[in-house]
Amino acid sequence: MRRALAAVVSAVAAAGALAGCGAAADDRPLVVVTTDVLGDVVAELVGEQAEVLTLMPRGADPHSFEVSAQEAARMREADLLVANGLGLEEGLAAHVEAARDDGVPVVEAGDAVDPVAWVTEDDTGVDPHFWTDPQQMLAVVDALSAAIGEQVDGVDAGRLDADTAAYRSELTELDTWMAEQFAQVPAGRRSLVTDHHVFGYLADRFGFTVVGAVIPSGSTLASPSASDLEELATAIRQAGVRTVFADSAQPDRLVQVLAEQAGVDVAVVPLFTESLTAEGGGAETYLQMMRANTEDIVGGLR
Repeated sequence: MRRALAAVVSAVAAAGALAGCGAAADDRPLVVVTTDVLGDVVAELVGEQAEVLTLMPRGADPHSFEVSAQEAARMREADLLVANGLGLEEGLAAHVEAARDDGVPVVEAGDAVDPVAWVTEDDTGVDPHFWTDPQQMLAVVDALSAAIGEQVDGVDAGRLDADTAAYRSELTELDTWMAEQFAQVPAGRRSLVTDHHVFGYLADRFGFTVVGAVIPSGSTLASPSASDLEELATAIRQAGVRTVFADSAQPDRLVQVLAEQAGVDVAVVPLFTESLTAEGGGAETYLQMMRANTEDIVGGLR
């Protein structure tokens, strides 16, 4: 009996040791990123040199997602915290400030861009969706790379510079490709209507006009009134808009209501506007997301 008991104890101890090895903490520096778009970009820059923790789940709404207590604690342990800024992460702002107050270096990507405003008849605000313009993302990449180099110990400067240069090259190629694709859309059809104001940067870069948005705000947390919908329906009819674009992760009920209210034959086309997708979803990376959206915008307007 004693021999049997000893064997059991030994087996349990061995299993525990193996489990402990498997659960060993990552000893790399930690970069915490709020959104999945920026998480993808940061991962391209640091590769395996740092642990990149992206807080926002794939397919989530960046305006409203929240974090667990464990994730909030990791934010305060980070070597660097990367946020979008410009008011995007409304459900996370207090945690970002708490981490900053605890001495965590915070870099807000929005500080690197030339901000674009969304405007309605009754309100205006800063558009936080700068990633719809690859040229703005070039400035963001430079700012993030500099912050990583300054704040994250253990990252090899030469590798960081090389990976940054390689990714900048991909962004430049994306920008050129998007311009070529959008050139197929006739001037009279270069009008955008979306579920909320999300394409201001893209419109400025590639010569589109934002006719309006179903939710007259830069945030999905706002809601339209009946008069807002009627005003937008009138604008759609006057501009001859044939397609309304809605985020693929958000219900398009309001967009469908608008399409009916406009009194014209308006198609509703889903886009990946604010979040990446899981594997196989068609927008697993920022570059894939922008290419997929470009093709769908061209197809919807041409």
